[in-house]
Amino acid sequence: MEKTRLIDVHCHLSDPSFEEDRDLVVKRATDIGVVAIVSNSENLKDAVEVIRLSEKYKGIVFAAIGVHPTNLLTCNESFEKIREFIVSNSKKIVAIGEVGLDYFYGKEDKEREVMKLFLKGFAKLSKELDLPIIVHSRSAGKYAIEIMKEMEVKKVILHAFDGKASFATQAMKYGYFFSIPPSIVRSQQKRKLVKAVKLENLLLESDAPVLSPDPKTRNEPKNVIISAQEISKIKEVSLEEVAEKTTQNASRLFNFDLEW
Repeated sequence: MEKTRLIDVHCHLSDPSFEEDRDLVVKRATDIGVVAIVSNSENLKDAVEVIRLSEKYKGIVFAAIGVHPTNLLTCNESFEKIREFIVSNSKKIVAIGEVGLDYFYGKEDKEREVMKLFLKGFAKLSKELDLPIIVHSRSAGKYAIEIMKEMEVKKVILHAFDGKASFATQAMKYGYFFSIPPSIVRSQQKRKLVKAVKLENLLLESDAPVLSPDPKTRNEPKNVIISAQEISKIKEVSLEEVAEKTTQNASRLFNFDLEW
């Protein structure tokens, strides 16, 4: 039987929790059929490591560069410095991410204004470079969607979206994608999201090392198979169809030229 092909569009392979067994983590993923892993940076220092890993695991691990919104509250780096790094490494990356809004941690108006300003800058850059943008929107889904629409961004991935299904169906009309983590097995909100969003707008993600099916254990890219299995149950379609469609969606979005 031919192995199911899967793509993890959002994880953090550079995380220190993978330091001791990263080679095995990548192997476990490829062994179950993961053909591409998009590793996202959380800050500029992390970005250097993400690019290094994409070169070490060339053809399997791909780099997305951005700054996590909660890191904007503590770092002193200017948007111009981050932009310069992304532009100078644009040939080595497949997306801008992880970027976005986090209104769970950023509760003050001035903090949220900084996040919005940076997100608009990243949105403009994604259009300039014709790269997808991977958007974090914790407790801010509606506002992230509004900014993406306002900035007229076409290639949008709303990762681990925690907003209402009604917001998601609106975003689906703009052609935005939603990546589903393995934590869907313990999330009624994620199950409602999958039910509301068409398969044509779904992707798989691990968000490793977090959002594991078991919150007490470290997550890995191989667990995107769990996301696919859960989508299969909710949509009442075969696992093969979920794998094929989400992989096609990701390949087209990231312009992957994968060997099949």
